[in-house]
Amino acid sequence: MSDTPRRYLIVGPSWVGDMVMAQSLFITLKKLYPDCSIDVIAPAWSLPILERMPQVNRGIALAVGHGEFSLLGRIRLGRSLRKHGCSHAIVLPRSWKSALVPFFAGAKVRTGYRGEMRYGLLNDIRQLDKNLLKQTVQRYVAHAYDSDFNQVPDIPFPRLEVDASNRERLIKELDLDLVRPVIAMMPGAEYGPAKQWPEKHYRQLATLLIDKGYQVWVIGSAKEKALGDAITSGLMQHAINLSGHTELVDAVDLLSCAEQAVTNDSGLMHVAAAVGIKLNVIYGSSTPDYTPPLALAEKMNIFYKNLSCSPCFKRDCPLGHTNCLVEIPAEQVYERLQQQR
Repeated sequence: MSDTPRRYLIVGPSWVGDMVMAQSLFITLKKLYPDCSIDVIAPAWSLPILERMPQVNRGIALAVGHGEFSLLGRIRLGRSLRKHGCSHAIVLPRSWKSALVPFFAGAKVRTGYRGEMRYGLLNDIRQLDKNLLKQTVQRYVAHAYDSDFNQVPDIPFPRLEVDASNRERLIKELDLDLVRPVIAMMPGAEYGPAKQWPEKHYRQLATLLIDKGYQVWVIGSAKEKALGDAITSGLMQHAINLSGHTELVDAVDLLSCAEQAVTNDSGLMHVAAAVGIKLNVIYGSSTPDYTPPLALAEKMNIFYKNLSCSPCFKRDCPLGHTNCLVEIPAEQVYERLQQQR
C-alpha cells in the first residue's frame, strides 16, 4: 500500500444495470487499496443509487443528457474537480467525450479501454480482449488491476444497502401490506421490446401466483405504468401496480420485501440481484453469457431459449416474432419459481 492513499475519479456508465455492475469494480478497488477514496461521475438519476454503495465516497452529477456532447460543460466540471487532487481516474464508457472530465480534472493516471482516439486524454490505455473478458462486469473489474493483467478477474457481487426507514415509509404511503408473500415483477426494459417478455405472459403468471396465495407488485418507471395496468387490471387487491409511484432508489427498499422477482434482462434485474432476493430472469435478444445476474446460482432461475437467431442484441426483433420470448410459457416460469421457494 502506498503512503499516500489513492483518490479515484471514476466515470460511470449511463444505464441502471451497468451502474449497479460497476459496484463490483468499486468493491475490488477497496479490497486492493483499502484506504482509497472513490468519487463517481454519473447521471443525476443514479446519485441515490450510488448512495446505497458504501464504497463510494461521493457521486458527482454530470449535468449532460445521455448521448449529448457538451464540451464546455465537461471541461468546466473537470476543472472544478482539480482541487480534489485525484490521483487515478477510470473511464468506463468507451467514448471520447467520457474521457474529457478526468483529463481536465488533472488525474495523474487515466485508465480506460482503447476507443474513439482517446490518446492523450487517457495515458493508461488498455486493449480489450473480448474473448477473455466476455462479460460487461469482467471488463469493468479488470480496470482495477495493472495493464498487464491478462486473466478473468474474480467478480464480487454488488450489494446495495436497504434503508429500512424508507421501506416503512413506502409501505405506509402506498398502502401496502406483507400478509401474503410478495412476488415482484419488472416487466419493462428500457433497451427495447426485444427484451420484454409478453404482457399476457406476465398477466397469466400473476394469476397463477395469486391463486397460490401470493401477492404481486409490479415495479417500474412512469413510462411503464400502462404496461403495469394491463398486467394487474381485474386481479383485485393482490395485484398492485407501483410503476410511476416510486423513485428508482425506492425499488431497492421495496424489492427487499419480496420473496422473489420475475424480470426481464433490465436495470431493475441488476438492482434486484444486488438486493439479494431470488430471481427468475427472462432473456430475449440478449444473453446471460454477457450480462448475467450477479448472484449465487442457487438463488436464480434463467430462462433463455438460445434460438438459432439468438442473441441478436437488437432493440426490436429483426424477424418480427420475438419467439425467444413468446416461447417461454408462464407455466414454466411458475413451476421453476415454486421449486425455488
